[in-house]
Amino acid sequence: MRTTPGLPFRALFPALVVLACSSTSVTRLPVAAATAALRDASGATVGAAQVRQEAGGLVHVDVTLSSLTPGAHGIHFHEVGRCDGAGAFATAGAHYNPLGREHGLTRPGGPHAGDAPNVVAGGDGRATLSFTTDRITLTPGSISVFDGDGTSLVVHAAPDDQTSQPSGNSGARVSCGVVQRVP
Repeated sequence: MRTTPGLPFRALFPALVVLACSSTSVTRLPVAAATAALRDASGATVGAAQVRQEAGGLVHVDVTLSSLTPGAHGIHFHEVGRCDGAGAFATAGAHYNPLGREHGLTRPGGPHAGDAPNVVAGGDGRATLSFTTDRITLTPGSISVFDGDGTSLVVHAAPDDQTSQPSGNSGARVSCGVVQRVP
């Protein structure tokens, strides 16, 4: 690197560091991370979710699934970290909704903290979904998924219409995974 006469390299170094760190190609390290192994009612693993939170609070959710019927399926964070297969995962409780909002991403009085876009499975039953949310956290606070009874991620048989109360008319629960911290 050349320097301008009278301007030593060490004088330019702080500006170069700021420029390098402000690049959009810098990957933000998560402040917290979690996973969920999604299983069907028979206990077979049918998917996985990776959840990570940035320092600013934004949470990234990446889900991969298999063995779904082709088409759209509702997917939500549910209020209890239990996924007992008997009773179609009723132990997962209702949608995660610590702030008492209405259901639906497009609802004026909503959405629930646990609401998410539909996941769409192809003809082979495989699907991926990536989305971000600021309605949940992996760190302590009023919207933390790691409250007293934990949280689960549930996939439903039908698409979520994003408006019907209380859960978007998304049908039976076909897979479930308990959200667990990554140490």
